[in-house]
Amino acid sequence: MIEVQAVAESPQAAARRQAAQIASVPARGHLRLEHVTKRFPGAAIPVLSDITLECRPGEFVVVVGPSGCGKSTLLNVAAGMTAPEAGSVQLDGEPVTAPGPQRAMVFQEHGLFPWLSSRQNVAFGLKMAGVGRRERYRRADEALHWVHLDTSGPKLVHELSGGMRQRVAIARALVMDPSVLLMDEPFASLDAQTRTDMHRHLQELWCQTKKTILFVTHSVGEAVRMADRIIVLHAQPGRIRAQFTVDLPHPRNVDAPALSDLARKVRKEIEDEVNRVNATAEEFWKPQAADDLGGAPGGMGDGI
Repeated sequence: MIEVQAVAESPQAAARRQAAQIASVPARGHLRLEHVTKRFPGAAIPVLSDITLECRPGEFVVVVGPSGCGKSTLLNVAAGMTAPEAGSVQLDGEPVTAPGPQRAMVFQEHGLFPWLSSRQNVAFGLKMAGVGRRERYRRADEALHWVHLDTSGPKLVHELSGGMRQRVAIARALVMDPSVLLMDEPFASLDAQTRTDMHRHLQELWCQTKKTILFVTHSVGEAVRMADRIIVLHAQPGRIRAQFTVDLPHPRNVDAPALSDLARKVRKEIEDEVNRVNATAEEFWKPQAADDLGGAPGGMGDGI
């Protein structure tokens, strides 16, 4: 009688298997915001006004615009973390009314638990979902492989660099197998070299998984390097000012002439919007001219 022994699957083999599974399943991640308006209590002007935005399955959409134009609020509405005053949000035809595992958020701050290892941080959401220990750690190891941290599973947060911490945060989001990845300036706090490395890692990851990604940033260079489509927001209230389709293959060379030309066009839109907002603010704050400067002085020193 021949005894057959089970062989543990390596993270690399598991990642290849997961990639094959991803390629074989129907496309998902069709996110649509229709006529979304959001106003905060006491505000005279809505932060978002009548925004209609569609992210097709597997599309990488980047939102840019001046500070205060509603970029992060747009992500929170898409995530179901805040309800719009008017309009609707749908994911794969289903209404979005609350946070859910099909929409994973990656924030500017990694938000990792310092008392847990990288592996335990990645597996935390699966633990909360009731997934068994062996299965959740298997999936956590797969996710760490996706972000090139195969050997960092046992490390605590303080043992990781800033870029590694953000990669663990991305793995924590991916391990839940969401339809859409929502990213709110996830690399803003990193140094320039680490940020460039993270752009490369994220592009590789997106090419492998083909997740729908809605990404918010202040960096035009970041936008043109990664996006399939760039959305420029109008401010006060937040509306879509312009859209740019980026028909360039991934991964992209940040020094490519085509990217430089596109970056100039996007920056021009943002600069024009900032100038418009500043001009409006100057008019709003301009003091009224005194209407009695032509008369004789009187009452000088009264009350002293």
